[in-house]
Amino acid sequence: MKIVAVVSAKGGVGKTTVTANLSTALGYGGHTVLTVDLDPQNALRFHFGLDPQNISGTARASLGGTDWRETCFRSASGVYVLPYGSVNEDDRHAFEDQLEAQPGWLGSHLATLGLGDDAIVMLDTPPGPSIYMKQALSAAHLVLIVSLPDAASYATLPLMEGLIQTYCTPRADFIDHAYVINQVDSSRQLAKDVTHVMRANFGDRVVGLIHLDPAVSEALAFDKSVLDYAAHSQATLDFVDCARWVSTRLQQAGNEVR
Repeated sequence: MKIVAVVSAKGGVGKTTVTANLSTALGYGGHTVLTVDLDPQNALRFHFGLDPQNISGTARASLGGTDWRETCFRSASGVYVLPYGSVNEDDRHAFEDQLEAQPGWLGSHLATLGLGDDAIVMLDTPPGPSIYMKQALSAAHLVLIVSLPDAASYATLPLMEGLIQTYCTPRADFIDHAYVINQVDSSRQLAKDVTHVMRANFGDRVVGLIHLDPAVSEALAFDKSVLDYAAHSQATLDFVDCARWVSTRLQQAGNEVR
């Protein structure tokens, strides 16, 4: 089992959309994929067509001592999904207190699921520093930082680099971190400029370039991934390329260990 955390320093960059579609692309690439929502917004479920009336998820299961396997759903695309779940404010605070008190909470719960060596766990997190991101970074083998090609997003990247240095780099099992630039509009000069600067500064760490594509938002309206909604769209090709890099990087790390 390998754990991939999808993170961002600011909201509105499409991180949950990237997590969902990248999970689907990895699943279609032959991996067993479990996607875990660690964001109290509980929005990841909409990308997989889960019942919006169902309130179960990791938060309620953890507070109630319920086995995570009882709250796991299999989406139409084959990806397994653990939603955050619906909780009131008191329960959310109690849940977050539990996470603060148990630094290894996420890793220990994932270990109970009995996932195979080829399985990939994708973690969706809230934007910016939080106890959820701390848990995700402390368990992740690979971190994908999602950014928009704009000045505001670019300015937040040093914050993410600092968090990775704190929670990831010191760990022997940590593999790598990389960047995914989302909603790239090639017709806009600013987008081209920021993309160029990121490539110049981060080199081959820029592993995903997801073009602005109306098919992505249209797919969500139909409770589908863009891969299922528009198989030949530009965004689908972009997510497949990014998934291929993730799969290859994780495999390379596995071979190095052997």
